[in-house]
Amino acid sequence: MSQAGPAGDAGTPHGVAAGQPEASSTSRPEDATVGELLGNLTADFSTLVRQEVELAKAEITESVSKAGKGAGLFGGAGVAGHFVLLFASLALWWALGVLLSAEGADWPALGWSGLIVAVLWAIVAAILAVTGRKEIKEIEGIPQTTRTVKKIPDAVKGQEHR
Repeated sequence: MSQAGPAGDAGTPHGVAAGQPEASSTSRPEDATVGELLGNLTADFSTLVRQEVELAKAEITESVSKAGKGAGLFGGAGVAGHFVLLFASLALWWALGVLLSAEGADWPALGWSGLIVAVLWAIVAAILAVTGRKEIKEIEGIPQTTRTVKKIPDAVKGQEHR
């Protein structure tokens, strides 16, 4: 003789009346059906992938921003370098013109002022180049995404890293 559950039917789970389906969400994984476990796994994996994609997007946006800033500073260094060549050439041109001028001519200060301007542009170019190099070196890519994606195989196996 078989024993009946609280609902009076043999073989029905305790607390579930005959003819009523069992609740689909269970609080304990060992009570879940294979379908529920696969559904949970699929949902969790989908959420994980979505989160990793969002993290990658955020990290790539930050890296591209830093790369743009560094490239802009390198561009500024290029313009400043152009002015160094321009004013150094003008200063040399003026100084050579004075040296080759007739005897007794006054030494014009414009040649030296051109050289001073060239030195100032050289300082600006150096500062921009150093700052641009620093910005480019700070680009990390997507380090957090890389770290968390490496954890996915172990998490799927149930051996999650903390």
